[in-house]
Amino acid sequence: MNTPLLQVSDVHTHFAIKQDGAFFWQKPATLKAVNGVSFTLNAGETLGVVGESGCGKSTLARTIIGLVKAQSGSIKFQGEELVGLPEKAMRLKRKDIQMIFQDPLASLNPRMTVGDIIAEPLVTYYPKLKKDEVAAQVRAMMGKVGLLANQINRYPHEFSGGQCQRIGIARALILQPKLIICDEPVSALDVSIQAQVVNLLKQVQKEMGLALIFIAHDLSVVKHISDRVLVMYLGNAVELGTDKAVYGQPAHPYTQALMSAVPLPDPEAERKKVIQLLPGDLPSPINPPSGCVFRTRCPQADGGCAETKPVLRGTDRHQAACLKVGIAC
Repeated sequence: MNTPLLQVSDVHTHFAIKQDGAFFWQKPATLKAVNGVSFTLNAGETLGVVGESGCGKSTLARTIIGLVKAQSGSIKFQGEELVGLPEKAMRLKRKDIQMIFQDPLASLNPRMTVGDIIAEPLVTYYPKLKKDEVAAQVRAMMGKVGLLANQINRYPHEFSGGQCQRIGIARALILQPKLIICDEPVSALDVSIQAQVVNLLKQVQKEMGLALIFIAHDLSVVKHISDRVLVMYLGNAVELGTDKAVYGQPAHPYTQALMSAVPLPDPEAERKKVIQLLPGDLPSPINPPSGCVFRTRCPQADGGCAETKPVLRGTDRHQAACLKVGIAC
């Protein structure tokens, strides 16, 4: 059996938070942004990551790429451990792990031309490349993502949001990485432009054999692009499976509530469906509930859920972290 491109095992990313009103001698509180998440990702595969705001999706992405440090756990890329890797060695790894950010315009330097922005990774990692070689690769990449070569000397403010995101995609692709982490790359775009960007990502993934981690709030977009889906709640992985399993037969009560809110293309079915509203608010990640973190909002919770923290269990195709559900083999 082939080794997965990426193996994430029991990763914890915590932050020390100084709370308002605390005395200077009091220890900071611990915010558990990512709390024991595990999954694997194969070459050429897309993993969608979903969950409400504050569930730890973006922190997980930044932990994988090394922008924030994990307190414990293991992140192996191509079999090599990334957690604890010295910064110089981690910079070399980033040739193969790139990131596309949420705000297309804010992620681009307004003082640099589009050509310089896309060329920057090449210049950083391959300083001996000649200028005409760099320019040729930049123009070729611009064409691949749907930009015109004669736009190479323009600045980001001269482009639309969708075009700026294409620039960000070109910058991520220029080093021909093996993994791209997409942190809500279409949430700031119009619906029609979202479809264009998602289709572009699928196209370049097929051409270059990329693996993608695609983070988004829009469950319809995630379904369209993903092979497997990871559902997170309050820093924990609560469900993991193929797109057909998670969308067709959601097992965890939280996933069921999320899927009930997905719009249906059939007007009659949309009118008849029942949206499962979750009671209460999202608990604080500084002081999460004991046992199952979802139990304070779960309609199936009982006393046992407060004592035991569930872990993902089931099959390779479909797993859920819930004491009340079982997934048949």
